[in-house]
Amino acid sequence: MHSTEISVHTGSRRGLFDLTAECERFLTGANAADGLLNIFVPHATAGLVIMELGAGSDTDLMSALERLLPRDSRWTHQHGSLGHGADHVLPLLAPPSLSVPVVGGRLALGTWQSIALLDANVDNPTRRVRLSFLPSA
Repeated sequence: MHSTEISVHTGSRRGLFDLTAECERFLTGANAADGLLNIFVPHATAGLVIMELGAGSDTDLMSALERLLPRDSRWTHQHGSLGHGADHVLPLLAPPSLSVPVVGGRLALGTWQSIALLDANVDNPTRRVRLSFLPSA
């Protein structure tokens, strides 16, 4: 198994952060063939998604999150920025880990699919992401 941790600077902006190129670089460095890439974000207020990025999809996702998890004072968990309790519910919709098939050393994603970190929490400007390649037996 090959594994590494990367840092993603999200700053004070809520949004999606494309990890696809970094995942591809990791697979190249690991001399990956066939297997699985596991991506894990060890944070309680961030998650991972596979989706089309750009063409309005990013904005649509963030708008949907705003409707589902409003940033107001309704949340029992209250510290940090307004609505921070909603950030702790985010893993219900965007889990902290994903596994992606790797075939011939390349991510087996669909044409428009990308791997992205979803960070709705403006209180943490840097996120850690663990990439692990598990080769086929």
